Amino acid sequence: MGETHRITTPEGHGLAVSRSDGDGLPVLFLNSFAADHTMWDAVRARLDRLTVAFDARGHGVSDIPASPLTVEDLAADALAVMDAENIESAVLCGLSLGGMTAMHLADQAPERVAGLVLANTAVNFPPADMWRERALAAREGRYADLVSPTLERWLTKGWRDSNPQETARVRAMLEAMPPEGYAAACHALESGDTTAALSAWAGPTLVIAGAHDQSAPVSRSEAMVTLASGADMVVLDAAHVSAIEASDAFAAALETFVAKCEAQKG
Repeated sequence: MGETHRITTPEGHGLAVSRSDGDGLPVLFLNSFAADHTMWDAVRARLDRLTVAFDARGHGVSDIPASPLTVEDLAADALAVMDAENIESAVLCGLSLGGMTAMHLADQAPERVAGLVLANTAVNFPPADMWRERALAAREGRYADLVSPTLERWLTKGWRDSNPQETARVRAMLEAMPPEGYAAACHALESGDTTAALSAWAGPTLVIAGAHDQSAPVSRSEAMVTLASGADMVVLDAAHVSAIEASDAFAAALETFVAKCEAQKG
């Protein structure tokens, strides 16, 4: 998707940003925990509109935080990216932790959000002790032990077997995750809860679930549809990172939703 550039947030955090120019209502992509902005490449390549993706703080080549992250921190970074890219309003498309970030940003700055696409996510991810244990593993030099189990949760075995080259790229993305950033982001998942934020959101919402997602099961997506006002939902034939495993169907659902938001926005 072209070269990345770097912005600095008002708080002084450096973030790696990728922009693809186009017409129409923009889409801001928010990456999953332990991924980077390239997880969206296949979806973005299928869109003709302006898209922006960035490495969340602690991920990819963005700055590694000096202290544990919160969902509020990540939402503030996303808003800083919108400001730096001169985007007044956008559809926010977030997967997993990125979905929680999108919900919080919509609550804090609803005038900047034209719609929410909440993929393979939930309003919280208990139990908290699981995230504390994973953070400890990363800090103690055992992050490599987490890579293969994560890959197995992200993508179904059938897809991994049929797409060895793409699976290798996803594994490399996971292996490149800075352990310190991983540990810091665990805190956002340990402490984050966007139930109130989603309940207060009155704008258009699309919930995307993966039929084989064990990290954010379909039942969690159904619960978000109940919380959100007038949300639509689609279920894709994928595990947790449906934007990679079912990129065609994901992009089609996203484009239909964004066009609908565009029409409503006038």
